[in-house]
Amino acid sequence: MTVMLNYEQHGDPAKPTVLFLGSLGSDLSMWTPQVHALSADWHIVAVDHRGHGGSPAPAGPYTVGELGGDVVTLLDSLGLDHVHFVGLSLGGAVGQWLASHHPERVDTLTLLCTSPAFQPAQPWYDRAASVRIDGLASIADSIVSRWFSAELAEHDPQLVARHVEMVKGPTDEGYAGCCEALATWDGRPDLARIVAPTLVIAGEQDPATPPSTMRALADGIADSAFHIVSPGAHLASVEQAGRITKLIREHISRATPSAAHRTAVYEEGLRVRRSVLGDAHVDRSIESATDFTRPFQDFITRTAWGDIWARPGLDHHTRRLLTLAILTAVGNEHELDMHIRAALRAGSDADELAEVFLHTAVYAGVPNSNRAFALGKQALAEAEEAGGS
Repeated sequence: MTVMLNYEQHGDPAKPTVLFLGSLGSDLSMWTPQVHALSADWHIVAVDHRGHGGSPAPAGPYTVGELGGDVVTLLDSLGLDHVHFVGLSLGGAVGQWLASHHPERVDTLTLLCTSPAFQPAQPWYDRAASVRIDGLASIADSIVSRWFSAELAEHDPQLVARHVEMVKGPTDEGYAGCCEALATWDGRPDLARIVAPTLVIAGEQDPATPPSTMRALADGIADSAFHIVSPGAHLASVEQAGRITKLIREHISRATPSAAHRTAVYEEGLRVRRSVLGDAHVDRSIESATDFTRPFQDFITRTAWGDIWARPGLDHHTRRLLTLAILTAVGNEHELDMHIRAALRAGSDADELAEVFLHTAVYAGVPNSNRAFALGKQALAEAEEAGGS
């Protein structure tokens, strides 16, 4: 079950949206420096985790997937198909989950002071139990001691005091449930599934998610950019507000044309895919997609159909014949059968199919072409039967 998260909006809703999700123990006010600086150029949505700020706290334990589901529910309620996602610590874990399980919802991803796995798990269970017994206020000081570098804490004790009060804000159950979410979180197997342009930022003095952890995270996400800010502990977005904001701005600005291009290529690819394979086949593929297979469907639509089949150098008829020959040569029966039927629907006849398979037999082997003839014979018979019924 998802919950409706508390949020604030800033800027023009007609502009692309940047969604901010913060650390365990924080509320959306932690993003105030970024909200003020970026709301002139983007639509900003700052969000509280369940049990934090103004968000309700169902009984725990929670999972990161459930926290991510809360974000999806919020996006749907706001009519936001996709956003630029910025997450710190727990918010970064949710961002990883969202980008790997719902890649179509994430235009760019910015991960600050987070980890693909907060291990070992037992300290998180212990912290959850302690909070349920003694209350969150009992550990607020120790939590904030990890949020800022020693130099900043000594120089600005009022800043530390304000954040101690912030940490006392979440409900005990909400905080404990989120601790348990981190205890069970392991996003490492899914890092390779993240396709959104990703920026990874570490704080040099962060004891919770040090630069070595963040570098491993960046190494697991293809083509991600990695930065270290110093001085900076776990709440680097506050300690290095100007530097972090500049990095976020540059990242989104640099990647936004790519995101727009990907959307255009996907839409063109979907159009071409439908024209070649038919609406029924494409609809079945899209409707049967799961969280596991959806990134591959997106990849195929953009790459095979939007990039290659949409190129003007060869017409679709020629590409159909090439595809039949290549699939015959490599013995890919499932795809070959699909493309034989697509070619027949597009107007190819038995003689043309036979010429392709005969030609392929000379250069790629008789057994493969023999199987292609068998598949073609079956498809032709079914087409004739359908036409006569």
